[in-house]
Amino acid sequence: MAHVRIFDTTLRDGEQTPGVALNTAQKIEIAKQLARLNVDIIEAGFPITSQGDFEAVSRIAREVQGPVICALARTARADVERAAESIEHAGAGRIHVFTSGSPIHLEHMLRKTEAEVLEATAVNVTLARQYTDDVEFSAQDCTRADLGFLIRLYTAAVTAGATTINIPDTVGYGMPEEYGTLVRAIREGVPGAEGVHVSTHCHDDLGLAVANSLAAVGAGATQVECTINGIGERAGNASLEEVVMALETRKDFWGHTTQIATRELYRTSRMVSMMTGTMVPPNKAVVGDNAFAHESGIHQDGVIKAVETYEIMSAETVGRDAGVLVMGKHSGRRAFRKTLVEMGYEELGDDEFNALFTQFKSLCDRKQTVTSDDIRALVDVETARVPQTYLLESVQFQSGTAMTPMATVKLTTDTGTYEEAATGDGPVDAVYKALERIAQVPLTLEGYEIRSVGSGKDALGEVTVRVSSEGRSVHGRGLSTDVVEASAKAYVDVLNKLAAGVGRASAAGVATP
Repeated sequence: MAHVRIFDTTLRDGEQTPGVALNTAQKIEIAKQLARLNVDIIEAGFPITSQGDFEAVSRIAREVQGPVICALARTARADVERAAESIEHAGAGRIHVFTSGSPIHLEHMLRKTEAEVLEATAVNVTLARQYTDDVEFSAQDCTRADLGFLIRLYTAAVTAGATTINIPDTVGYGMPEEYGTLVRAIREGVPGAEGVHVSTHCHDDLGLAVANSLAAVGAGATQVECTINGIGERAGNASLEEVVMALETRKDFWGHTTQIATRELYRTSRMVSMMTGTMVPPNKAVVGDNAFAHESGIHQDGVIKAVETYEIMSAETVGRDAGVLVMGKHSGRRAFRKTLVEMGYEELGDDEFNALFTQFKSLCDRKQTVTSDDIRALVDVETARVPQTYLLESVQFQSGTAMTPMATVKLTTDTGTYEEAATGDGPVDAVYKALERIAQVPLTLEGYEIRSVGSGKDALGEVTVRVSSEGRSVHGRGLSTDVVEASAKAYVDVLNKLAAGVGRASAAGVATP
């Protein structure tokens, strides 16, 4: 299979992301990780722009082994010489010379004629070749440029000694078929192009950077320029991890391969995200939190039976933990049962499982994500449950500053459904008084504790109460995202245990269930 070179420009174009400013130490650490990732070329910076950028490129050239270390330069002698100086100590160094190719750029940015741009290209590519045998040439904004001029421009670069010609879609304007046609036309129209590498550099303004990069590969490009997590100017660049895994996963289609150590992809993504402060969206392909997570019951059932039903690549291939089943409102019975077994609850009977599944689904309607701690708490409550003489149907309450708390509860027993209201010192006190009126059981609250299960605003509240009644002391537990409801459930649990004869007196008058 043909080898596609991966040119990483995270430290140059990626650092142009608004709000991102990496120091030299961070750049070196990222560059070393890129070397572990086994990229072919690292574009380490634009040395003429600042002393800091020059020093970063120079240190990377000295300290990072493996990839070619590349420095960017405009078609200007000072730029080329500064770039050459920065890569002087690299094991393998490249100078990347660039200009612009579109009428818009020539008129408004460069303010030069086509003839002047052609001359500057020839002069400065020739100059770069005096310092290194590896010279890349780019003309910005190729997708809005005249093809005839581009062919003359790239011909001048190849004639002057460029060993790689890069065809950028600088503003993300191209469509995949259109861009592929452009790459093919330059490859076929530039004399000597068959003897150099053809590169693609795409931006994501229309969300097509990866698609355009792959279209270029299909048209004969042998190098893809990209960044980790797709960071960069405006909407960013082609995402390295997406390009690489598209080529890797669909070798049958592309017939190309890279030398990327794919198991380093996730680690690299996390490092770049942390150091740049640019967060990776959860639904980001390959490296997003949800990329290998399954919540839909249909999907979960599929991956339990055979992971390839819904995963076209394995999470381990990109350095992640195996795909996970996310417990949520769309999860099915099979996934819930598998989760319980993995948590060590293999012995649950069908009745217990069905009751747990019902409670789980109810909880999912209240919480965005159900955690292992939530499920464990549900199991703990269910396994300690006794026959339900009393069933809490609903609880409502009103409370606030300068008003008397009031609660209304509806409770079903074996003799019917009853509703009572009561006031109290607080909403929990009011709920308990209403429950006592319905149950007509003498209760004395001896202990009340509440704790959070997990974290976050929607964390479960677990309430534990200790209640005495006619010489017996009983513990009750309740769970809910609403702590008043959890309190009511704990009290009803006590009523059910008393009805079932649970609880025994101790010498001190305190018993355990």
